[in-house]
Amino acid sequence: MTFLPKYRPKKLSLGPLEAEILEIVWQLKIVTVKDVHDRILSDPNRELAYTSVTTVLRRLTAKGWLKCSKKGRAFSWQALISSEQAQAIKSYERLNGFLAVSNPDLVASFADSLDAASLEQIEEIASRLNAIRRQREEEE
Repeated sequence: MTFLPKYRPKKLSLGPLEAEILEIVWQLKIVTVKDVHDRILSDPNRELAYTSVTTVLRRLTAKGWLKCSKKGRAFSWQALISSEQAQAIKSYERLNGFLAVSNPDLVASFADSLDAASLEQIEEIASRLNAIRRQREEEE
């Protein structure tokens, strides 16, 4: 189970090329511009300037998704959070946004119209929430 990380990128929104390059970083762990550029150009139908990759890596660093390291004259980048942590943060933000603009009756009406599998998920979530709360009470 992935929990919300303490660290969060400064800016969660990503453009399509930023998201694609971040996926490559997650796959390769530590990358150079050449690594990313070569991976993208491995698709014969793609064209992308080397400098564009550099720009996107710098943007991802500025947004708080990546960390840049310099060794000699070479730069490398690595992700500050995992793909799973990013998904948890994005899911949390979506749920929080939904709950912030919705009243309880609206949320209940949506939940009431879900299919059986979704309702089972909601029941499982409620069960886990109760277990977490019981554990907190025991620790206090």
